[in-house]
Amino acid sequence: MTQPTPLMPHATASWLVDTTALSFEQIAEFCGLHILEVQAMADDLASSKYTGRDPVRSGELTMAEIEKGQADANYTLQMQKAPVTVNRTKGARYTPVSKRQDKPDGIAWVLRSHPEISDTQIGKLIGTTRNTITAIRERSHWNIANIQAKDPVTLGLCSQRELDALVAKVAKKAGIVDTGADERLGNDREALIEELRAERDAATKLAGEAAQEAEAAAWLEAKRAAEASGEANGETVEE
Repeated sequence: MTQPTPLMPHATASWLVDTTALSFEQIAEFCGLHILEVQAMADDLASSKYTGRDPVRSGELTMAEIEKGQADANYTLQMQKAPVTVNRTKGARYTPVSKRQDKPDGIAWVLRSHPEISDTQIGKLIGTTRNTITAIRERSHWNIANIQAKDPVTLGLCSQRELDALVAKVAKKAGIVDTGADERLGNDREALIEELRAERDAATKLAGEAAQEAEAAAWLEAKRAAEASGEANGETVEE
């Protein structure tokens, strides 16, 4: 069984490279890194990207353990205190900061397109609070004037599979079965695929024709240049 790696492997490796005389192999093995990564840190190719983290202060190593490693290059450093893993608690879906401003637009779209979905389900799907959903539904949201309903899948707030699964679940619970809509959706999708293929083939054909025309024009220009050069040389010889 392999031992755990430090909480911040690269930062720890950077500190060990700068502070100790341990071999690259020892540092790489202890930190769970490739030896070339450690070599790059030693060559100042990567160490500037990381602020060194002292494993002694964090309790992951002791100075006695480091001294053992420095005295014997074949010694494998032993983790003294495994880092505490932090598990994310249950709650709303995590959304990157860059996408959080898009949440109201996604909520508005779900409220308009799928009113059968409950607030709790919307909150889990998009990762928002019930108060925000209520404010958008009642149009009391502080930024309601700028909210535009947009598909949360397009915004990257959820996947198409998650949205489809939720819609199907709600429809099944409500006893709604609409196979015709599914069939139309399938037909529309096939038609769209065929249309995209036709556009792609047409673009490829146009690109090929343009390349041929360019090649012919270049050949004609080169021929004319050669003829002009030959005529010029002929005139020079006659003079």
